[in-house]
Amino acid sequence: MKLVKSVTIIDDPQVHEDLHVHAVYDQIASHFSSTRYKPWPIIAKFLSDLPTGWIGLDSGTGNGKYLPLPADRPGSVLTIGLDRSRNLLQIAQHAGSEPGCLITREVVWGDILGSSWRSGVFDYAISIATIHHLASHNRRKLAVQRLLHAVSPAHGRVMIYVWAIEQDELSKRSIPASNAEGSDQHPTTGEDVFVPWVMSQNQHTAKGKCKNDVSPSATSKEVASAVPTLALEAPVYNRYYHMFAKGELKQLTVEAAKEFGLMVGSRDSANAKRRRGVEIIQEGWERSNHYVELRRWVS
Repeated sequence: MKLVKSVTIIDDPQVHEDLHVHAVYDQIASHFSSTRYKPWPIIAKFLSDLPTGWIGLDSGTGNGKYLPLPADRPGSVLTIGLDRSRNLLQIAQHAGSEPGCLITREVVWGDILGSSWRSGVFDYAISIATIHHLASHNRRKLAVQRLLHAVSPAHGRVMIYVWAIEQDELSKRSIPASNAEGSDQHPTTGEDVFVPWVMSQNQHTAKGKCKNDVSPSATSKEVASAVPTLALEAPVYNRYYHMFAKGELKQLTVEAAKEFGLMVGSRDSANAKRRRGVEIIQEGWERSNHYVELRRWVS
């Protein structure tokens, strides 16, 4: 089980993310991508239920595993991937390709907190395992607001997934106990932690160093005497996460929406015309993740 360590953020949040998120993912991109290939069922269903012809955003697309979806209606919607890691984007650009059949996806290098998109330009947006890498409450709130800004005010749909403090029995992570007070033994706020990423031995040995350098013209006897000495331990990279507590993601989205000028609730609950709002369609916990689905509306 991976040893997860609590961390106190003393740097500027952006500096902390640059060091413990962006730099790390550029280093581990290939190995990371090889472990991320199966879509979460609720996200797959969300994408499968979208109307044909819709255009959306995958904010923090990583290796782009959601770009080819829906699997039951390939090509029925267009999802554009955004990420800070150029190395991951190079993989995402051809997500879903098969040997002999290269597919090119629409991907953009950028920051999830940037204001790159025209207001309401997308029909839907997903943010999967991304917002938990932001190192302050205000930055996480801004990320939600960027998603609300990017989708249609009349029908835009948003799905957000973040890692949870509450890990299931299949998790490889053990989260340090929280000191925060909450009801029913649930903390009211999440935990800032470092989650280690250990490079596979195959990935690491490719970078191993030989004890003796051997020239191309060396004899077979000389080659045999040059014993390679590889590092005994693979490097470990600490990734920053804010592990969300139960109810924290919903609270974050409600706060973000209200500060964005939106009414939170169903359109039927609006008591005046020309109101803009957002409804929480569903929220829950799935396999060590908290999620929330939103729908924007205009009365």
